[in-house]
Amino acid sequence: MAQDSGFLARWSQRKVQARQGGVVPEVPAPVAAPAPVVAPADAPAPEPAAPPLPTLDDVTQLTSDSDFSRFVAPEVSGEVRNAALRKLFSDPHFNVMDGLDTYIDDYNTPDPLPAAMLRQMAQAAWLGLTAPETETEPARTGPPAAGPQLPPAAAMEPHDEDPDLRLQSLHDPGPPGPEPGAGGNAGGQC
Repeated sequence: MAQDSGFLARWSQRKVQARQGGVVPEVPAPVAAPAPVVAPADAPAPEPAAPPLPTLDDVTQLTSDSDFSRFVAPEVSGEVRNAALRKLFSDPHFNVMDGLDTYIDDYNTPDPLPAAMLRQMAQAAWLGLTAPETETEPARTGPPAAGPQLPPAAAMEPHDEDPDLRLQSLHDPGPPGPEPGAGGNAGGQC
């Protein structure tokens, strides 16, 4: 019968009785404990006076070891409470980074590119970020050579000994046009 005395068991029994239309017995109210008996004293002790509410002058005397609990009581004015909390959190102990502030960097400050890297950028001169470089060619004493300038034969040698991996030589494939057998009457077929 120990299971019947549990809360859920009593609740279940009351629900069943209410569904069946029976009378639900009232649960007796818990009995309060009697008040302790105070022995009369020779002289009645006066109640201690409540300490005065803190002021802004009290805030200036606070240190990091002070008790701040009386400054955050509900009766304290908001101005005094905020000044005390400002004093508390100005302690360097509370300004330690915990490593979880991933996005603490200021990304509004530009990070300038080095001048050498800026000169290598193709659009730097076009945007006016650097002065355009002028290519200086060696002075020629004779007339310009006719035709395209080809690199020396040593530069055209293939670097790989495998013929399948060698680069194609420079050659002119001719004008673009229809290849033999493409379109029209190729090979006499209709």
